[in-house]
Amino acid sequence: MAKPTKNAGLICFILSIVALIGILIGLKATAPLWIAFLLLPTVIYEIYRTEGESTRWSSWMMLVVLILEILFIIFKFNYDLGQYLGYNQTYIGGQFVPLGDIKIFGPALLAVLSLILFTRTAGIYTKWLSVVIIVCAFALIFTLSQSAFSDLLRQSIGQGFYYL
Repeated sequence: MAKPTKNAGLICFILSIVALIGILIGLKATAPLWIAFLLLPTVIYEIYRTEGESTRWSSWMMLVVLILEILFIIFKFNYDLGQYLGYNQTYIGGQFVPLGDIKIFGPALLAVLSLILFTRTAGIYTKWLSVVIIVCAFALIFTLSQSAFSDLLRQSIGQGFYYL
């Protein structure tokens, strides 16, 4: 059954502003925790909005990834997934996700899961929230590592042209 949309536009607008505040503070202070914490309400509302099996799964996985990301940042947990697994990227949800520091992998995975939501849902509000999450994921990566951000951006643009 479709979720009510009476106040959904207003809620999405407010959550977009909250996420934007997180991005601005996070970039200004080089503090990724602000971005992650202020993204939480958007991800939680995304869970509420999604209804399909794959989209609901993606929403819940985004929450798990975001909570783990917050914990990794708070406890300064560093772990090189690429070195451990022996390769520098993996294929998840139709996209190549770079491996490396686990704190970079989390937001990259968050962006891919949000892209899954964007492409597999018909709901305008779910798409809106997905875009907010993707933007926040890229901002999070930028605050964590500018070199990883440029690599991921270059790869994303390359894949975008591949699908055109």
